[in-house]
Amino acid sequence: MNATQVREADERLLRTSPLRKLLGRPELGSVVGAVAVFVFFAFFADSFLRASSLSTVLYAASTIGIMAVPVALLMIGGEFDLSAGVMVTSSALVSSMFSYQMTANVWVGVGVSLLVTLAVGAFNGFMLTRTKLPSFIITLGTFLMLTGLNLGFTKLIDGTVSTKSIADMEGFPSARDVFASTVTVGGVGFKVTILWWLALVAVASWILLRTRAGNWIFAVGGNKDAARAVGVPVTGTRIGLYMGVGLGAWISGQHLLFSYDVVQSGEGVGNELIYIIAAVIGGCLITGGYGSAVGSAVGALIFGMTSKGIVFAEWNPDWFKFFLGAMLLLATLLNAWVRKRAEATK
Repeated sequence: MNATQVREADERLLRTSPLRKLLGRPELGSVVGAVAVFVFFAFFADSFLRASSLSTVLYAASTIGIMAVPVALLMIGGEFDLSAGVMVTSSALVSSMFSYQMTANVWVGVGVSLLVTLAVGAFNGFMLTRTKLPSFIITLGTFLMLTGLNLGFTKLIDGTVSTKSIADMEGFPSARDVFASTVTVGGVGFKVTILWWLALVAVASWILLRTRAGNWIFAVGGNKDAARAVGVPVTGTRIGLYMGVGLGAWISGQHLLFSYDVVQSGEGVGNELIYIIAAVIGGCLITGGYGSAVGSAVGALIFGMTSKGIVFAEWNPDWFKFFLGAMLLLATLLNAWVRKRAEATK
């Protein structure tokens, strides 16, 4: 076999066409869906294309997207976290109550909250790896425990189901600037959460596509036994992914707290499903090993456009869950079709 034949036989040296690369992207289906949703509401909602309306859409998307990014990475790693929604509330409650009870600078409470949420994430990952139980069971237990702790501690410490106001405490203005401020561009206000969201997407994409840890995440999600056999630190990777969810919950929780300066202990229940839906719409497979951070961002954007587009179109918001469920099914079917076409063209 001559050099030309060797070069042609080596699959790694074959040129990949732009079409194959495009069909191989996990977020392709969600991008098509996002364009369709945008055109749909641009046509049916007169105010949808206003700059202020688009700012509202991006804000709604960012509040979901901040959590959808680490949840997507976790799903690529083959796991779920049903405690993600209430963990956001736990993060806000810890910051608020610690600062108020200790009469400390609110930044102390923010720091303690970060440690707590990372610890909860590490606990989920540790229990998963030690017990070998499904992540569904582990995180469902954490979900129930956090729900009870949120309500129990809030009532025990503050006497009600909500925290005391910390708006007059030292450090509150600067913390609000970091987590809940509004940046004005061209006369239109954009929430700082949009910047947090974009930063997380960029960092997560870099991790997945440019680092060894990203290879580990895909390997663990594809087949953890095979990954372990070739030296991938499966335990550390899974714990790290759960701690990533804790980091996202901390950011979201601080935004919740410094937007309103009080927190209701019962908030967050059910939001974990929205984060998972955004990741699935964005191309993540339920079975793991496939997906992208960009896809989760597009999934969150679809959520934001739908939730606010219905309002701008002056439709009954009771139909929102129907549209969300329909988009979930359509996106899943489209993602499956795109993946099959991508595999067929290889």
